[in-house]
Amino acid sequence: MNDKIVGNLYPSLLPSSKMPVFFIGHGSPLNAIEDNAFTQSLVEMGRSLPEKPQAILVISSHWFTRGTYVNTSPFPKTIYDFSGFPEALYDIEYPAQGAPDIAEAIIDALPEVRADQKWGLDHGAWSVLVHMFPEADIPVFQMSIDNSKPIYYHFQFAEQLRELRDKGVLIIGSGNIVHNLRLSMSKQDEAPFDWAVEFDGWVKGKILTGDYNSLIDYEEQGPSALLAVPTTEHYLPLLYALALSDDEEEIRFTYEEVVSAISMRSFRIG
Repeated sequence: MNDKIVGNLYPSLLPSSKMPVFFIGHGSPLNAIEDNAFTQSLVEMGRSLPEKPQAILVISSHWFTRGTYVNTSPFPKTIYDFSGFPEALYDIEYPAQGAPDIAEAIIDALPEVRADQKWGLDHGAWSVLVHMFPEADIPVFQMSIDNSKPIYYHFQFAEQLRELRDKGVLIIGSGNIVHNLRLSMSKQDEAPFDWAVEFDGWVKGKILTGDYNSLIDYEEQGPSALLAVPTTEHYLPLLYALALSDDEEEIRFTYEEVVSAISMRSFRIG
């Protein structure tokens, strides 16, 4: 981690109770309307907070852009960034207010971040928030992932968001450690691929030992890594979450499962 990131980057935001960090392996949009072991774990994660966050910042695999943007809308819309699913999914709205004041503070602190009001809450955000915070009474906003940057950049950039935790902001990385949708859709059952289990277990081990450099250089792990991470957008939220951890903070896995070629592994930091 970068020890040079010190001081008050967000002077306009008042100190508050320090929030944990969540990483959610969000999986299928259908989880938004299902009651299963995974969604029950989301309910418990929401209930586990010591107090209500000032706001929630979601870094979702589904907002992948050239450049980094933060949504400044006071009322972010619910985005249905999928097709071919039951009508019940399209009936869901997550009517949380945005957090434009916090978004603007991020823009002021980090010159590479730009404002956006067109995006809202994609299913990487609302499909988990409907279980974690069903009353939608906490302001929520998203930050995009810059698809033009190398993988190590994202870890270093995310470290600059760490101070937001001390301002009462709950930060959620929402993606999947293993995400090979093509192979998952071609499979006739949900039994996990051996390579998917192997890579998911390897990542778990590196998280537990704090070897984040290996996770940044995941491609060196070989064929299982290339199958598990055919593209980086679902993997990068993992690195954002880990970059936000402080030394010696506890990391607790809240859900562990590999379904076909998708890892649902989720955890809490702090």
